[in-house]
Formats: sequence, C-alpha cells, structure tokens
Amino acid sequence: MTGKDAIKTALASTQNLMGMYLNDLSDADLFVRPVPNANHIAWQLGHLIAAESGLLKDYFPAGTYAELPAGFAEQHGKSTAASESSKGFGTKKDYLDLFNKLRSSTIAALEKLPEKDLDTPTKGNMAAFAPTLGALLLLQSNHTLMHAGQFTVVRRKLGKPVVF
Repeated sequence: MTGKDAIKTALASTQNLMGMYLNDLSDADLFVRPVPNANHIAWQLGHLIAAESGLLKDYFPAGTYAELPAGFAEQHGKSTAASESSKGFGTKKDYLDLFNKLRSSTIAALEKLPEKDLDTPTKGNMAAFAPTLGALLLLQSNHTLMHAGQFTVVRRKLGKPVVF
C-alpha cells in the first residue's frame, strides 16, 4: 500500500461513516445539541464542508472544488455556532450531497497527484498541524472523524441505534 492508498482509504472510510451516522436522522435532528453550548450537527456539517475546500483548494488545480453557495462559509463560521435558529442552514440531503461531492473531488485529485507531492510543504497557520500536503489530507480525514464522533452523542440522546 502506498501513502496515497492509505490517505484515500482514510478519506473514503470517513466519508462512508458520515453517511452511516446521518442515514436515519431527520432534518430536525440536525439541530439537536447533546449538551448546552455544543455545536449542532447542521453547523458541524457546514463547517466540515467549508474546511474541505478551504484547506485544500490551494494545493490542487483550479476547478478541483465546486464553489460553495454564496454565504455558506459565513453561515457555518464561529459566529453562528451558538445560533438556535435553523434559518440559513440546509437539509441533511443538501449537506450530504455537497460533502460527498467535495470529498469525491478530494479523492479524485489525490489519485492524480504524484506520490512525491505528498511531501509538499503546507502554508499558513495549518502548517503547524500538518506540515505536508499528505499530513493535511490525513488531517482532513481525522477532522471528519472527530466531528462524526460528536454525532454519535446526538444519536444516543435521540435513542438511535448504535451503527458502528
């Protein structure tokens, strides 16, 4: 297995996990907070989507990622995390469609990437967390997994079955 293969497996498995954890949730369930001040799933999904293209777009050719809807990143930024209103947030289908589209773009771009390019140094504030493109791609997978883990707490609160 190559480095690219390992990263692709991580990205695909966390993509699949998202679908499993969200499959039986309703749109209303996306606004349940497991405890006060915790981020609801709708906000977290938007945050993950904005991060997928925002963190990686500088490392892949122009056009790799579809443009997010106008205002999407702002709607899912820190200033809206505590909002109790569902205004401006999407449906589960909207989020999953956009997440899957972006994740598929990431995996397709990774497949075209020469293995040696995984060692490309990253820039900006993320370089401290992920000093290379390979590390940044793994961080993207881990970021998805971290938020998906938070979804399981909401699932428990709602009485949903354990799926993994």
